Amino acid sequence: MDHHHKMLFDEVATAAIPIIGTFKSQELANIVNAFAKMDHHHPMLFDEVAKAAIPIFSTFKPQELANIVNAFAKTDHQDPMLFDEVAKAAIPIIDTFNSQGLANTVNAFAKMDHQHPMLFDEVAKAAIPIIGTFNSQELANTVNAFAKMDHQHPMLFDEVAIAAIPIIGTFTSQGLANTLQRKPFQSSTPSIRNS
Repeated sequence: MDHHHKMLFDEVATAAIPIIGTFKSQELANIVNAFAKMDHHHPMLFDEVAKAAIPIFSTFKPQELANIVNAFAKTDHQDPMLFDEVAKAAIPIIDTFNSQGLANTVNAFAKMDHQHPMLFDEVAKAAIPIIGTFNSQELANTVNAFAKMDHQHPMLFDEVAIAAIPIIGTFTSQGLANTLQRKPFQSSTPSIRNS
């Protein structure tokens, strides 16, 4: 980010912080997501977004929940309460998340090393019926997140293996290496490995 862009983002943060309480769910998710995409961390803005977002997480749509935790993880902004509250809001509506939202959510929790076994169990249950909609990056990120958190779900891992085979050519070299070196596939059932 060049100097002028950094200045613009700092000015946006300065202008937003006093009025952050008026932001709706999409605006809260979008502002931190924009900062994260530009790799610009503004701790005070992220703290204020967390304070404003936590009380209204029940109004967040699935993509907004996924985007907010993804932004916090990408900028390495620690806020355990935000992650706990996102999980609490996400679990009842987890079956409305798309593949990207499911993958990004568990990936963010794993990046922050934030344990939430119930969320991971619910993501696995929601992912299995729609696993065929996951792209290679989403499959790799999901497996990596479960493995990093040492959260075992053999049925999910078997379904990921089956879904990955037809699209194996779309995995990046890093995605292939990271996915296969993970524990779930090192102990996978012989029928999956030998298919």
